[in-house]
Order: sequence, then C-alpha cells, then structure tokens
Amino acid sequence: MPAPADTSFMSENQSGTVYIRIAIPELKIQKCLQFELDDTVWQAKQRVLAAFSKDLRDSLNYGLYLPPVNGRAGKFLDEERFLKEYPLQGPIGFLEFKYKRRVYKVMQINPRKLKQLHTKSQFKNFLEQVRNGNIEKVTKLTNKGLDPNFHDYDSGETPLTIATTLPQDKCREIIMSLVSGGAHLDFRNKQGVTPMHCAAIHGNLEAIKALLDLGASPDYKDYRNLTPLYYCVSNDSNAICVEVLLHERAVVGTHDEQGWFEIHQACRYGKVQHLEHLLYYGADMDVQNASGNTPLHVCCVNNQESCARVLLFRGANKEILNYNNQTPYQVCIMANNQDLAEIIKNHSIDDVVPFREIPKYSERRKMLNVTTSIRNLVRCRSDPRLNLSLLEEQFLKGGMSNPLMNNDHYDNGSYPPSREYNSDSPRSLSISSSSSGPVLSVGDQGFYEGRESWFPGGPVQDGQLRRAGSMGNLIDDTVTMHRNTLAALVQQNNGR
Repeated sequence: MPAPADTSFMSENQSGTVYIRIAIPELKIQKCLQFELDDTVWQAKQRVLAAFSKDLRDSLNYGLYLPPVNGRAGKFLDEERFLKEYPLQGPIGFLEFKYKRRVYKVMQINPRKLKQLHTKSQFKNFLEQVRNGNIEKVTKLTNKGLDPNFHDYDSGETPLTIATTLPQDKCREIIMSLVSGGAHLDFRNKQGVTPMHCAAIHGNLEAIKALLDLGASPDYKDYRNLTPLYYCVSNDSNAICVEVLLHERAVVGTHDEQGWFEIHQACRYGKVQHLEHLLYYGADMDVQNASGNTPLHVCCVNNQESCARVLLFRGANKEILNYNNQTPYQVCIMANNQDLAEIIKNHSIDDVVPFREIPKYSERRKMLNVTTSIRNLVRCRSDPRLNLSLLEEQFLKGGMSNPLMNNDHYDNGSYPPSREYNSDSPRSLSISSSSSGPVLSVGDQGFYEGRESWFPGGPVQDGQLRRAGSMGNLIDDTVTMHRNTLAALVQQNNGR
C-alpha cells in the first residue's frame, strides 16, 4: 500500500511564489495574497499591512499566526525567518493575522479568573514588580495566566522593554521569566521598537545576550525599518554590544530615511572601535548617503581624525565626489580642518592594510544570505583575491564559526563616544570643533613592527592572518599571529 502523500507544499529548498489565505478574525475578513517563498515573515507582514493597516490599531504588533494543526500547537511566525521554513498545508496555505497575545498551550485557566488578572490595576502592579526586579512576584503572576504583552498606560513601554533597562545583574532573570510567561520577543512598545532595540539603545550587554539566548533575532525592524545594530552605533552603547550583534550574524547595511548607514553614524560620532568592528564584518567603507557623502566625508566635516585614519588604513577611496562634487579633502578645507586635510592629502595606496581574516560567526543562527555577506567582504576590500565558491561552502558548513562567549577578544573596557547623541537630522552635517585624534607612533612606545602593521606589546588575541602574497587556499594557507585591531592601537596610544 503506497504511503500517503505529504500535503505540505513548502520546504526550505523550494523557491517561487505561493498563495496564502490570510484571515483577520478581528475584522472578520479574509483575503488571498501571493507571496515569494524567499520572503521573510517580516516582508510578508508588510504586504498584509499594506492591505489592511488602515483598519488595524497598533498594526506593528500584529503577526502571522499558524493555527494548531495535526496535533501541533499554534504559534506566531518568527519575523526574521523565511516563509518557506513553515510547512503550510494544501495548495493554498492558511494563516491568521492577529494581535500578538500570549499563546496559552497547556494551561487550564478559568476564563473569568483570567479576565480578573487583566485589569489596569493588575497591569500597574505587574510593571512595578518588573521595575523592582522582583523575580518571584513576576513569575507568580505569569504562572497565574497574566499576559505580559501589553503597554504601560503612561510611558507606552512593555514589561519586556522595561526589563532591558534594568541593571545588568537583574535584567537577565526578569527577561527569562517574562519570556517563559508568554512575552513575545518582538512585541513593540508604543514608540515602535522591540526589546532588542531598547537593549541596544541603552547598551545593556547582558540584556542583549539574554534575548539572543532566548532566540531573538539581531535583525528585528522598528517602525523606521532600522535594526538594533543601527541603534547601537548611533547611541551611547559599548562597542562590545556591536561586536556581539555582528557575531550573531546581524546584517550590516541598514540605512535611515536620509541614507545614513551604520558606518556613517560611527564616523559622525568618532566611534573608532565601533567602526573597526563594522569594517571587519563587511561594512562598505565607500557607501554614500542621500547627499553623496561617504564615511570619509562625514569624518572630514566632523573632524574625526581617528576614524578617518582607520578608513584610510583599511582602503577607503579618498577621491569619491559627493553630490556637490566635493572630495573628502575639499570638505576638510571648507570645514577648516587643516590637519585632517593634510593626512588625507599625504595618504598613499601603499599605506593600505586590508583585513585578511574571515569574520567569526555564531553557529547557532542561520545566515539569511551567505553570498551577499561574503561579497560584502570583497566590496570592502578585505581581499580582492578571495575564493567566493570556497568561502560560501565553508560558511554553509558552519566551519568558520566559534563560540562567542569564550572569545578572549572581549574585555570589560568602556569606549565612550566623543559626544552625546542628539536627534538632529542626519541630512545636516554640522562642523565640530572637537580636538583632533592622536597620531599613531611607531617603534618607540612598546609597539612591535609586524609584516602588515604595528602591534602593541602585552597580551593580545590569537588570530588567523593570511600569508602576504599567497594566492592559495585562504582557509588552509594561514599563519597564527597575535592580533589587535587598529582601533585598539588608537585607544592605547590615546591613553599614553
């Protein structure tokens, strides 16, 4: 007797389009829409919102819900996963589009008692327990059935976004208690940002790690379509937070309405360590914003000499014109930043030292687009001789990943920005009178001369560096050397 055919029409190896019937119980309507199988759930959600958003309040907190089927519990689809990863039944799939509430799976709760839990006074008390870090009372209330997916009537925050602002010694347990009690990792506050965004804005490393450990995506989008990585760079957040997100495969290349990318923001505020991490993980150092300004242009306007040195050292093009037909050198002259202008003028292509290493990623998270990420490395001149087919194979096998938490590269240092963040429009480049950055010394202050550049004495990280001039296999043809980032050299020299 032949085995029954599988009625599931979607698999991870499929591509093309699919029709899905979307039902909105709240409006009592249904509509059949066509989606690309390679779309993420977030992209599919935008399609649905385009059709129904005028009728939905707090629409960003609606999600695509897979109803219970074949003994499996219902669940909301993860916004950063592909549609094809979810097996829908029949030639036309079916999903519900509804507000993200707690999904009660095995709890047997009296509906009347459940309603008594969800009152304004109970919500206020629950938020107070979260702010106080009272893990016992928070857990007790969620065990009774309280749904932690709600907004504070005064601030618009959610219990989970509030938890990300707690001290680092308290936030992890509260976050885990809330999520185990039904809090959605991507439930947004009234400002349209997720808990991961809030943790990034406040630079709460422990909260970021806790959310990632619980399965949160480093690429959640807010109401402006910006990611936590973008907010990490544009706010007063420690550079380690940036490195953690990048290690967890955060996508580099998000931009705001004026075309400002993460790398522009790093250069605007003089965040050398942030910039070095972005470049190492494939940021385009010559990308232009809506005014045609590259990161080097931004350095010139704001007199961020240290960031400009890093860009030039890694191979930034100093001849690119913005939309006013100005090179970075000309912008420096106009901004009266003469010292930086001389540095750019005297920089030679022979001074460029590109990255030779392959970024290390976490093994627990899939890379959404391997080829794009690899080609970013070529675009940022990591090495124009990279063997793409070889690298893509290595990334797919997961052989390039190392566990993050055992990486000696992380320290407890603080890397404050050169000035406070403000909300001025990124379109307007303001001229800063801040002092110029330090000049790297060579050979006379404990620095050692290496084949590629100068390295400080003392304990540094073991890294893999490709032999200079080698045209062979990048993976096998390596030599173990002590490595430190250029930003670390700048930091050390600045403290002398």
